[in-house]
Amino acid sequence: MAKQNPGDQGRPPGMADVARVAGVSAQTVSRVLSGHPGVLDATRAKVVAAVEQLGYRRNNAARMLSSGRSHTIGVVTLQTTFYSRAAVTSGIEDAAQAAGYAVSTATTTSLDTYAIERALARLADQGVEGVILSVPLIHGSERIEQLTRSTPTITIDGSRTDATGVVAVDQVLAARLATRHLLDLGHETVWHVAGPDQWLEAASRRDGWRSTLEEAGRAVPPPLEGDWSPASGHRSGLLLGRIPEVTAVFVASDEMAFGLIRALHELGRRVPEDISVVGVDDIELAAYCTPPLTTVAQPFGHTGALAVARLLRHIDDPEAVPVPESVEPELVVRASTAPAKGATVQAAPAAVRP
Repeated sequence: MAKQNPGDQGRPPGMADVARVAGVSAQTVSRVLSGHPGVLDATRAKVVAAVEQLGYRRNNAARMLSSGRSHTIGVVTLQTTFYSRAAVTSGIEDAAQAAGYAVSTATTTSLDTYAIERALARLADQGVEGVILSVPLIHGSERIEQLTRSTPTITIDGSRTDATGVVAVDQVLAARLATRHLLDLGHETVWHVAGPDQWLEAASRRDGWRSTLEEAGRAVPPPLEGDWSPASGHRSGLLLGRIPEVTAVFVASDEMAFGLIRALHELGRRVPEDISVVGVDDIELAAYCTPPLTTVAQPFGHTGALAVARLLRHIDDPEAVPVPESVEPELVVRASTAPAKGATVQAAPAAVRP
């Protein structure tokens, strides 16, 4: 049947219009749309047919009033253009939609504790059923603890409060994979361009890099700090490219690695013939870098989807003790790494991709 305009004012169809066309009460329509079991199959079919005929789209606020649930989860994320943030958010949205949930996003412009408190409070005021905290929570607060106790919360950057569950990529392992790969290629040591100190991911990668060198009995060079941007990687590359003994660099993100490789090219240092470079993330552009970038892949979409699954379980059973869940990264070997000059390499390469 063709969709009908339900009113004379050109307004969208409402629940009363569905009830009129189906020949039932508005309360019956509400019960059908809420999945209430006490409705005859024939009545349910009439309501569904009326919904389709009118093109009725249920208002989420009305849905919440009738069921006591918003079927919405919140996400707190940092305002940024970094690929990793967008990829995780996309994974969250896809998984939430598949589970019948909407996503409300509260964006913060800083990692300041007060800014995170306000973002959490905004989502709580909207009546979300749970929250995914997609920012690194370096310093907690009493208010954050209170908000995450009252609303089921999952974090995905390794941070946590007393009440939150954690789904996180093992960033220490990511650094160990990168550093070990370069040592196995015969490089005497590995230099490091780290992310900003206030990010837990950066701190964990720096720890994994340092501990791997120490366990191998190698010198630990002073790390350089970037801000995740290609420009900061470029600045670091201009410094490292002028140090003759630098033959291998582990960079804490692909985007910084792109900038570093550009700087090495400008200085006449060849990658990988003179300096091998490993990044982290395996963003789509990594395979199209010159040369293609060896990197440690993070399953961003999978991490977002896993966080949604854990959050929905937490919503259904808020009294359960949340158990941290670690996601393993994978080393992807491409053309930006090679054996050190004169080195004998015995180790087989890890996963190799185009």
